[in-house]
Amino acid sequence: MASPASAPPAAALDPADLSAVRAALLAWFGRTARTLPWRGGQEGARDPYRVWVAEILLQQTQVARGTVYYDRFLTAFPTVQDLAAAPQEAVLKAWEGCGYYARARNLHRAAQQVAQDGFPHSYDGWLALPGVGPYTAAAVSSLALNEARAVNDGNVRRVLARLHAEPQPTPAWVQARADALLDSARPGAWNEAVMDLGATVCTPAAPRCGACPLQPWCAAFASGAPAAYPAPKVRAAVRDVPVVAVLIGTPQQAVLERRVGALLGGLMGLPAEPLASGETPQAALERLCARLPAHPGAFLGSLTHVMTHRRVTLHLYAAQADLPRHLVAQEALSRLDQKALALAAQPALL
Repeated sequence: MASPASAPPAAALDPADLSAVRAALLAWFGRTARTLPWRGGQEGARDPYRVWVAEILLQQTQVARGTVYYDRFLTAFPTVQDLAAAPQEAVLKAWEGCGYYARARNLHRAAQQVAQDGFPHSYDGWLALPGVGPYTAAAVSSLALNEARAVNDGNVRRVLARLHAEPQPTPAWVQARADALLDSARPGAWNEAVMDLGATVCTPAAPRCGACPLQPWCAAFASGAPAAYPAPKVRAAVRDVPVVAVLIGTPQQAVLERRVGALLGGLMGLPAEPLASGETPQAALERLCARLPAHPGAFLGSLTHVMTHRRVTLHLYAAQADLPRHLVAQEALSRLDQKALALAAQPALL
């Protein structure tokens, strides 16, 4: 049985097979395509706004959860003009729970540009918008403009790595294979088909090879170990980040501060400070309270939250201060702050 370590270098599909592969996948897609809210309209002429929002949102969110967030966001901002006219705080509130909030900030900036100049008419035009990379530009231009651009995401990477039995597919390798395989007559349908195949059949741990329309051409299936391709990525080490935060007020009405930085910038949250190297939570608490200013109170508990290769351990304390309070339900908060407020709301702590 072949393994990623012993398999020969992957070769391109025989040109004689390309037509058969394209026909098989598109026929399968015609029978099994997922019904998704951003797929309405004519093939190759989807609503660019709905496709764009979906592609940005789904970059870090699975479709099952993403559909809920998508419906909520489109209800709040049904058109690009609505999104452009909204204050950033409202956009972040509608994005709440999706994470990676830089996406929402960039989407808002780009919407303001589109509302002024109109939707782009090409891949290059989409690529020039804030927050739009090669994947999103290819997705929107193929689905909404029928431009022959192949997408390159995690699902596409896995499908193509298995089709060619390539253990270490680089982004350039995947893009080259995706470009070669793309059905230029139906690029939007083709991109959706490859993504659907990776999401529903050619799954990471347990591919359903018996249901795969590409099985006759799949080198990984022929090897007898399809799930071994591609080889697991080396994940970045998770960094521990200890933090202290204070609740001034109640879990419903509290002192909040606006976050800065790429990760949570624009959101509101409990006043907090990371611990310096070797610093105790008590020392960081005193430093935080001196900054506000506030008087430290009782310890309310600790929690752990993992976000973008960081494991945040938050130590929550009560504090007292004569500072303005915010209605928590009206503000956009990170999941970390929501968990801290839920911790503080436990009956034993009130």
